Order: sequence, then structure tokens, then C-alpha cells
Amino acid sequence: MQVNVRQAGLVDVEIIAPLFDGYRQFYGQASDLPLAREFIRDRLALLESVILLAENGQGEALGFTQLYPSFSSVSARRIWILNDLFVVPQARGTGAGKALLEAARMHAVACGAKRLALSTAHDNPAQKLYESVGYQRDTSFFHYSLNVD
Repeated sequence: MQVNVRQAGLVDVEIIAPLFDGYRQFYGQASDLPLAREFIRDRLALLESVILLAENGQGEALGFTQLYPSFSSVSARRIWILNDLFVVPQARGTGAGKALLEAARMHAVACGAKRLALSTAHDNPAQKLYESVGYQRDTSFFHYSLNVD
């Protein structure tokens, strides 16, 4: 299958929103397309993320990845957080996920970033995909979070 990846813009909100809604459902959230649409529109309008969109040769959406900018104080360089990666079920195993990861890597290189970072659920089968393209599991640091809402 032919997979083309391009950077999405505001004109793509209606294409990305159902994918983002599917991503949220994968992580146990109830479907909420208006919320997905608003969230994606805000991220793109405010230039708070970079969204890469995978499409087949006919221009049909196969998946997306969303990158958030951050920084490493130790290396004094930009890093990108690969926060979301989603491929529609019928396109899994076609190379769409790998193409999105490669496009994310190329974006980070073009920006002069130090690294890409991602977190995923312990039971997410995509771990094999991440490791197949060179991502390494962190065994040096514990990661914590604090809910403040």
C-alpha cells in the first residue's frame, strides 16, 4: 500500500478529528467528536503542536501522529514529544505507522532537535513498532505525574 505523510494544517481538522477521536477511544475514553474537533483545531490554530497525517494513494486518511515541542535543559536543545500515534484498524500492518514515525524523526532532525520522546501503555502492541525503528525503553528514570484538576 502506498503511504504518503504530510504535515497537517487547519484545513485538515475535519479529517484529523475522527482519527483523534479513535485514538482517545483506544485509550478508554468515550467517543466525543466535537471535543476532538475543538482540541485539534486549538492545537493547530495556536501552533502548539505539529500533526503529521498519513494518507493512502487515493488521499484517504490512514492515521496521524501529534508532536508537542519541549526542551531538554541538560542538553540545552529542543526535544519533541511524540504524544499521539494512531493508525485506523484496517491500515495497521501496512507501513502507515512506520511512515508516521519516520516523518516524525525527519521533522525532529530538520528542527535540530536532540531527540523524540514517547510514552505508551504497558499493554500497547505498538511497542514492537517503536522498538523496530530504534526507540529504546527508558530503564534509567522513573516518570511521575500529578493530576491537578
